[in-house]
Amino acid sequence: MDWTAWFDANDYEVARQVLQRGVAALAVVAFVSTLNQFRPLLGEHGLLPVPALLRRANAPGARLRGPTIFRWGYTDRGLVAVAVSGVVLAASLVIGLPQAGPPWLPLAVFLALWVLYLSIVNVGQTFYGFGWEMLLCEALFTVAFLGSDQVPPPLTIVVAVWWLVFRLEFGAGMIKIRGGREWRDLTALMYHHETQPMPGPLSRQAHLLPPWFHRGEVLGNHFAQLVVPFLLFVPGPVGSAAAAVVILTQLWLIVTGNFAWLNWITVVLAASAITDPVWHWLIPAIPADLGADASGSPLWWMIVVLAVSALIVVLSWWPLRNLFAHRQLMNASFNRWMLVNAYGAFGTVTKRRIEIVVAGTLDEIPDDDAAWREYAFKGKPGDVRALPRQWAPYHLRLDWLMWFLPLGRMWEPWFGVFIERLLAADAPTLALLAHDPFDGEAPRWIRVHAYHYRFATRAEHRATGDRWVRTLEGAVVPPLARRD
Repeated sequence: MDWTAWFDANDYEVARQVLQRGVAALAVVAFVSTLNQFRPLLGEHGLLPVPALLRRANAPGARLRGPTIFRWGYTDRGLVAVAVSGVVLAASLVIGLPQAGPPWLPLAVFLALWVLYLSIVNVGQTFYGFGWEMLLCEALFTVAFLGSDQVPPPLTIVVAVWWLVFRLEFGAGMIKIRGGREWRDLTALMYHHETQPMPGPLSRQAHLLPPWFHRGEVLGNHFAQLVVPFLLFVPGPVGSAAAAVVILTQLWLIVTGNFAWLNWITVVLAASAITDPVWHWLIPAIPADLGADASGSPLWWMIVVLAVSALIVVLSWWPLRNLFAHRQLMNASFNRWMLVNAYGAFGTVTKRRIEIVVAGTLDEIPDDDAAWREYAFKGKPGDVRALPRQWAPYHLRLDWLMWFLPLGRMWEPWFGVFIERLLAADAPTLALLAHDPFDGEAPRWIRVHAYHYRFATRAEHRATGDRWVRTLEGAVVPPLARRD
């Protein structure tokens, strides 16, 4: 059956290994993050309880964001079972156990992970409203059809991954070029390193680089997102070089920021365009013919893969149309299964960093003379002397949503509940923070202030040791007691 030889992408065995193990490793991170944070944020007694969401979804004319195994009931114990199952299944793929069996085995494991994580995202509300959540769902589904070590990687699925990277990168590039003027006048990255949601340990150094460097960053970004993605579809050295450009760009973002697993999964997916000979040239220990021992794909497997490939082609119409639409949607899914989505981020760049600072006091009179103690978050800037930590690919959902509050979303329902839980010294809520200044004791009062934060210059840092300079903008929430 020589007419089927085109189906086997024999030069992409290393790419398959990177895709399967890399996506599975990031799924481990995602399920661990869920295990640690879901219950205080969304559990039975969370800030936005899933049981309340399910009750609203049962109202006439209402429905959930998409399918979920929690549709028929949610318990914290069930959530733990789902998250632990996800960790175990994903870890088995990282070490390659299912891949050693027939092609249907890793397929079944990846699809199980897709169903489990999709179930979480679809009840996760605003805490799971990030683009990289749907990206992980789509990646889990797509790489499921790469098969096992017994068959060569299917070419149509490898191309489907390239199409995913194209939508991810080109979509982001189009969002930017159509967005704020700062992307067109090349000034966007003079602000971004300082105002991004969660700076990393090297973000300040990146921000303090000269303006000419930042303009070069923007030009490089436009090239990597608007030109390079087209080259991914050219097999061989050209596609491999295009993948290298995407990977290097993402590594710079990893070094200078904390975007959960967005940049990490982009690196993994982009590696799909690097051929085995190029991997062998880069790392001679990798055989140039790594997948030579795999037998040809059986007919039943080809039928399954081609059927899914046809589904991906059909579903591609909506994101393709969106890429060239006058009002391009960002991080949008066109179906309830989060397959073949539209991506993009940071169409505009925030020019000033406003931080929401929550403080409490044990004093009876909550005036300016009271001893106010600030709550410290794990990733969100607070202490002006603290060096920001590297958290990515781990995702701190509460910290990210705190960044959105001053951007017109100050009165999110969950934030009022958050303040209430702090007044009650709720232990699960306090566990989401880096430091409880009251060591478990309930404060009498809570207040919320807004501060303008900027990175300290080199001279300011030498003089004071501070990494941030902050200025009070004003009170956001006046002192509240629990009775309020």
